[in-house]
Amino acid sequence: MFESLSSAVIASVAEPSATYSIEPPQNRWVEVLVDCPGAQGFYTYKLPIDLQVQTGDILSVPFGTQQVGAIAIRFLDALPLDLDPKQIREVEAIVSAGFFPSSYWSLLSRVAHYYHTSLMQVVKVALPPGLLTRSQRRIRLQKQTIPDAFLTASAQQILDVLRASKTGDYSWQFVQRQVQNANRGLQELLKRQLVESYLEPPKTVRPKAKQAVTLVKTEFLPDLTDRQREILEMLKRQGGETWLNELLQMSHTSSAMLKKLESKGYVVIQLREVLRAEQGGTTQADISRNLTPEQADALAQIRQQSEFTQVLLHGVTGSGKTEVYLQAIAPILECGQSALVLVPEIGLTPQLTDRFRARFGDRVCVYHSALSEGERYDTWRQMLSGSPQVAIGTRSAIFAPLPHLGLIVLDEEHDSSFKQDQPAPCYHARTVAQWRAELENCPLILGSATPSLESWVAAKDEKREPHPSLYLSLPKRVYDRPMPAIEIVDMRQELRDRNGSIFSRSLQSALRQLKERGQQGLLFIHRRGHSTFVSCRSCGYVMECPHCDVSLSYHHTHADAKPLLRCHYCNHAQSQPSHCPACESPYFKQFGSGTQRVTEELTRQFPDLSVIRFDSDTTRAKGAHRSLLTNFAQGGADLLVGTQMLTKGIDLPQVTLVGIIAADGLLNLQDFRASERAFQTLVQVSGRAGRGDELGRVILQTYAPEHPVIEAVKRQAYEPFVAAELEQREALNYPPYGRLILLRLSGVNPVAVQKAAERVGEFLERSFKALRSESQPDCELLGPAPASILRVARRYRWQILLKVPSQVETGLIDWEALRSHCGSTVSLAIDIDPMNLM
Repeated sequence: MFESLSSAVIASVAEPSATYSIEPPQNRWVEVLVDCPGAQGFYTYKLPIDLQVQTGDILSVPFGTQQVGAIAIRFLDALPLDLDPKQIREVEAIVSAGFFPSSYWSLLSRVAHYYHTSLMQVVKVALPPGLLTRSQRRIRLQKQTIPDAFLTASAQQILDVLRASKTGDYSWQFVQRQVQNANRGLQELLKRQLVESYLEPPKTVRPKAKQAVTLVKTEFLPDLTDRQREILEMLKRQGGETWLNELLQMSHTSSAMLKKLESKGYVVIQLREVLRAEQGGTTQADISRNLTPEQADALAQIRQQSEFTQVLLHGVTGSGKTEVYLQAIAPILECGQSALVLVPEIGLTPQLTDRFRARFGDRVCVYHSALSEGERYDTWRQMLSGSPQVAIGTRSAIFAPLPHLGLIVLDEEHDSSFKQDQPAPCYHARTVAQWRAELENCPLILGSATPSLESWVAAKDEKREPHPSLYLSLPKRVYDRPMPAIEIVDMRQELRDRNGSIFSRSLQSALRQLKERGQQGLLFIHRRGHSTFVSCRSCGYVMECPHCDVSLSYHHTHADAKPLLRCHYCNHAQSQPSHCPACESPYFKQFGSGTQRVTEELTRQFPDLSVIRFDSDTTRAKGAHRSLLTNFAQGGADLLVGTQMLTKGIDLPQVTLVGIIAADGLLNLQDFRASERAFQTLVQVSGRAGRGDELGRVILQTYAPEHPVIEAVKRQAYEPFVAAELEQREALNYPPYGRLILLRLSGVNPVAVQKAAERVGEFLERSFKALRSESQPDCELLGPAPASILRVARRYRWQILLKVPSQVETGLIDWEALRSHCGSTVSLAIDIDPMNLM
């Protein structure tokens, strides 16, 4: 069983003979969790008399030679005997007060325990960015720096780097990256007093303040001029209070004039906090819609759940799952509780947020990584207020600090975006949501048209699922709209019939009809960019990333832009050379099709069709998702061309055509989940068609029409596909019938990484042998082996995959002993229940 924070065994400098309290003691000592690499356990600090600290406050404390962020965990009634009071340092300041609900630590500790990472690492993932900051060591030139002819090479290089800066000042981290043996050179420069080393205080996120003007005297005396009286009357019409800059604009006056009114006692000018929040689009108020019998039955059963129950809402695309969420949340808000709604992609939040705001108004807040640090900081504090609200966000929003949680919803629960690959902890939001719903004793709804096999088995097999579970089905679309007809096109036959285009004849005909009928369509491509790779036609040389063992993708955004070769792993970019680096041939060819190339081909073959690209390249700017989707929904283009983002819950009723350019890229990946993901993706993108009054049509192009996944998609037969897939999984002991643990080792030295992987593999073999002798269930070790892409961002990668029975606790392995076999130059990432094995 999992132990809570209060009883967890955590190394601490203050463990022996200490007594604890959650209230500040008279002697005012506090134990904190420190944000510093290598710092383990809790550290004890003294509280200044004038500092009112509470548990959960974020503090700034001295640690070694720097100031670091820390979190107040608990107070001490008495110091341990082995601690000298004179050596205990004082807390510097409170950075942010009350940033954690009291019940929050049980959840964070469970995440740290299950995913084998430090509690502080989990805290950093949960908190808004910028709160836990540390002082930064910097190096700057002394004002009177005289060149020295007898400096060593490293010392001279440091001087050159600093002189190249306008301020003569750089962070020590930057200097180390620029100069070899920088530490030795720095010591020499410090000794000669040519530079100085100093600590820059941490910069933390603070509340945003704005000046407001408040009317405090409503009876106007004769000492006012006509102009002053006019300004006060204007302020009175605004309710007696407004922002200073708005009053200046409305009244066309100056700050000096308002200062005079303040000196006469008519107004008060003071700073007020302004909450920074995501700005949504304009929405019209909405009311609850009439439900289908299936929706009404599902809603009734959800409302009956007053305690923790895991509900799988399995509804076909367009069946109205969102309306069920909305009507399930409404009574929860009325009872003074809050709801948490998670979506897999930031691109989904604008549409979903607009629907929720139309129903619930300003009680809806948004929390995801695309918000600014200030917006996330203020949204977090708004959620802490305890007022009934709906928080909508992506994976990290599972840690949103809603104090009175009445319901958690995971929309598109099957999506792999809910799993974090890096940095640690490698948590799955669905798993954490189960724990949180259990702690809060509230229902958890998992919604999907194509549920994950794990959720399907949990809902259908009561013997295997230890938690209360409920399966609800929405088998039909709202208004009895038919599912779209799916046409499979064999691209081999297209080639035999001398059609060399990336568009089949059937798709070409459908695209021509779009304009004639005034309809819209989506084109789905597995990859972004222009082409998969670039090769020399003379010698076959392939342009590769200098930092990764992958080919560079060709990107050409528009006709006047300069073509670029970009790595989709480390983001390295370079111009395409005019001649082959291997044979000097000028003849290059771009192979494969990405969103850019499809867009170019559409412009060439169908000049009358207007196109919008919707992929990670075109949605990088803040607000781009909303802007592009709104433009398309308002008829700004005939076609929306995109990647996986198009598959995730986007509701566009005017779309009647979906074209899948090349389904084969999804089918042949080196992953046991490849078939499941391909089926989910193809069914989901097909479900974008025909959600309005017009019939939908899907044209799926493939070179393997006989593939079982393609046949299942054509029939839109989820349950037969799942039955066949589960049979294979059970035979091979893969999830959901077994558990996986992926160990990722990486480093800049390929030999060191390989040897570390071999040492870890030998350690695991010995551990498994010992477990077998204790009659523990059998475990299987796959590897060590090089990762499918050996080098990424200049780091070499090896992997070890552990297959263990589902009932085996991961704590049976001594993870600290395992880490000791990696050495100081090789990093180890432990991925429990991995979703990505490549």
